Amino acid sequence: MRSGDSTTIDVPESSAVAKGKAPLVAIVKQEQGKGGWKRGVAIFDFLLRLGAIITALAAASTMGTSDETLPFFTQFFQFQASYDDLPTFQFFVIAMAIVGGYLVLSLPFSIVSIVRPQAVGPRVLLLVLDTVALTLNTSAAAAAAAIVYLAHNGNSNTNWLAICQQYGDFCQKVSGAVVAAFVSVVVFVFLILLSALAIRKP
Repeated sequence: MRSGDSTTIDVPESSAVAKGKAPLVAIVKQEQGKGGWKRGVAIFDFLLRLGAIITALAAASTMGTSDETLPFFTQFFQFQASYDDLPTFQFFVIAMAIVGGYLVLSLPFSIVSIVRPQAVGPRVLLLVLDTVALTLNTSAAAAAAAIVYLAHNGNSNTNWLAICQQYGDFCQKVSGAVVAAFVSVVVFVFLILLSALAIRKP
C-alpha cells in the first residue's frame, strides 16, 4: 500500500441506532394524530362560540327593545308595557349582555387552542369560565321564562292577569328572547363537554 493512497472504511449502522429510529417516528406520528383531532375539536368550539354570541346578544337586544303602547288611553293613564317595568327582565338583559361580552372575550383563547391544540391551560380556563357563564345564562333564562309564562297564562290564585291578549307584540318579543337564551344554554353545554373532552388524557 502506498503512502498517498487513502482508504474508506464503511462502518455499518448499529442495530441499536436502527431500532431507535422507528419508535421515535411512531411517537411523532402519534403526537400529530392527537393534535389533529384536538385541533378539530377546537375549531368546532370556535364555531359554537360564534353561534352563542349571536344568540346571547340577540336575546339581550330583543328583550331590551321590547316595548308596546296600546293605541287607547285615558286622561290620566297610558297603557304601556316595557321590559324595564319588571326587574326580572332587567336582570335578563344585563345577564345576557354579560354572557355575550364574555363569549367575545373568550374567542382569543379559543384561537390559541386551535393553534396549540396540546395546550391544557386555555382549555381549563375556558371550562371554568364557561361553567360560570352557563350558570348566569340559565338563571336569567329560567327567571324570565317564569314571567313570560305568567304573562301568557296569568295566575288566578294571586290575581295575576294574563296580559298577552292585549300586549301581543310585547309578549312575542320577550318570548323570542327567552327562546334565544335557552338556545345559548344548550350551546354552552356543548362547549363544556368539548373542553372536558379536549383536556382529558388519551
